[in-house]
Parts: sequence; C-alpha cells; structure tokens
Amino acid sequence: MNAVTVSVLDLAPVQADATAGEALRATTQFAQYAEELGIRRFWVAEHHNMPGIASAAPAVVLAHLAASTSRIRVGSGGVMLPNHPPLVVAEQFGTLESLHPGRIDLGIGRAPGTDQTTARALRRHAEGLGADSFPRELSALIGYFRGTDPDGVVASPGRDAEPELWLLGSSGYSAQVAAILGLPFAFAHHIAPENTAAALALYRDNFQPSPTLAEPYTIVAASAVCADTDAEADRLAAPRDLAFAQLRSGRPQALATPEQAAGFPGSEAERRFADQRKTGQLQGSPETVRAQAAELLAATTPDELMVNTLVYDIDARRRSLALTCAAING
Repeated sequence: MNAVTVSVLDLAPVQADATAGEALRATTQFAQYAEELGIRRFWVAEHHNMPGIASAAPAVVLAHLAASTSRIRVGSGGVMLPNHPPLVVAEQFGTLESLHPGRIDLGIGRAPGTDQTTARALRRHAEGLGADSFPRELSALIGYFRGTDPDGVVASPGRDAEPELWLLGSSGYSAQVAAILGLPFAFAHHIAPENTAAALALYRDNFQPSPTLAEPYTIVAASAVCADTDAEADRLAAPRDLAFAQLRSGRPQALATPEQAAGFPGSEAERRFADQRKTGQLQGSPETVRAQAAELLAATTPDELMVNTLVYDIDARRRSLALTCAAING
C-alpha cells in the first residue's frame, strides 16, 4: 500500500459526564497530538442543537486551535454556508488567515448541519436556506475573498486573505460544483459510503483547472477506530454507534461511556443501522485496519485520507489515531 497523507476530522465530542469546555480542551489536546504525529490538517465540523458536539462555532474553535499549535493546518469540515451570510464567513476566515497565514482551510458544506427549525433560528429568515441558493452564496463568498463583489462591498479582513477553500459533500451535486469551480473536494465517506465512488468520478471527469488548482485533489473522510484487538475497537466504537442511532431517532445525546453504550438495549433496527454504518470504514486491530484501508484507498485513490475518531476517552482517541496512522502508512 502506497503512503497516503492522513488528516483528522474532529467533532469535539461532549462526554456524558463532562462539559462543553472539557470537550473543547480535549479537542485542543487532540490537535496538538495530531501535530506531533505529523498530521497534515485538523478540521472541526459545524453542528447545531446537538448536545454531544461542541464545535458549533468553527471559526471560534479554529482561532483557539491555531493559536495552540504551530504547524498543522486547521480548518472547517465544514462551515455550513446556508447558516451564515457569506460576508460574515469571509470576514471570519479572512481574520483567521491574517492571523495564521498559510495554515487555514475553509471547507464549505451546503447542508445546514441541523434540523430545519434550528436552521431557521440561525438565519432568522428563509433566504439562503434553499438548495438553489447555494451556488449564488458560494459565488458571493469567493467574490469577497477576491475583491470581485458586484456591489463593491469589501471584506476586511478577507479580501486578499483567502484561506485554502474546499467544497465538502456526500453526493454528486457538490462534486460537480467543486469540479466546475476548480476547487479541491472532500467527500464524506463516513456519512454516505454508497455514493463515494460515483461522486469522485463525477468530480474527476468534470474538473476544470482554476487559478488555484491545476488538477483534481480529493480527500476521503472515513470513520476510524483502532485498538490492540478487534474486540477492543468494537468496545471503543460502541458510544459512536449509539450516538448515531440516537441522532437518527431524533433524540441526540452527549457521548455515552463504552459501558453505558454496551448496556443500551437498542432495537433490532438500531443494531442493523449501526452495522450498516461500519461498511467501508476503518475499525479493528492494526492488522484489520490496514486491510480495510488498503481496500478503501484502492477503490477511491484519494490524495488524502481524513479520519474521524469518535471515541469517548481522549487517551484512547489519541492512541487510536497513532495506531491508525501506523496501520495505514507503517
């Protein structure tokens, strides 16, 4: 298996017996450890109205992470553009890029990352929330960075302080938009593994070179939990499986302990859902993860593999990342 660049996607998980502040401090420790391992980039994701996720304000979290590290790229995986006026995003990330030049990534998503009621609370009106609004708002965001807003509005900071811009997606739509604009593309394989191959093919087949990117460039984001044995990895992954089942049923909770997750009865449908979510992901001993990674990389040939390790304990999370990196590129 050829070496591949490994990056990290983190959700700042809030433990059942902890606070958001403790979750964010753990994420800071995780970013610092990722930098020690030589990880290329560390992204946090925007979610709202979810008690188990503390990264609702990516720009704020990234300011802290960038100041707490020195080399690793930090970014959003992603900022959900329907939730924000493009000018505000441009100014926030222009500020970050001005403070930490060459280290900021702005990953943009077109879903709200929450339920529609919360999405309306974020925007306070329906404008910008429709799927057909995304291309217009993305164009406006890029225009603010490049000083081409048709109304002459200047993002300051923002203009001439453009972070590395990424488009995120879990379907063919975002893949085609990224290709047309000549942007790098990150695919959420951990969310929609059944769409990965088709979306990447659409992106590569339709890619148009841009001033910032001459050739297609892709990230595939996968769930990854690695431990000394398959059984231990399954134990560590149980809180993640429970969290997804709770989210799917409309009752998201803070991240349970492995013991709490093991004691949760769950319905047959929830157990089947958890098993389906493991398809094509990385979970098990180093030997198991190495074989799974080889299969995933052969099928998708990404430029980077981004791993999301949703594990309750920060020490186990760090060890999982180290073992995953060694299994993939060892």
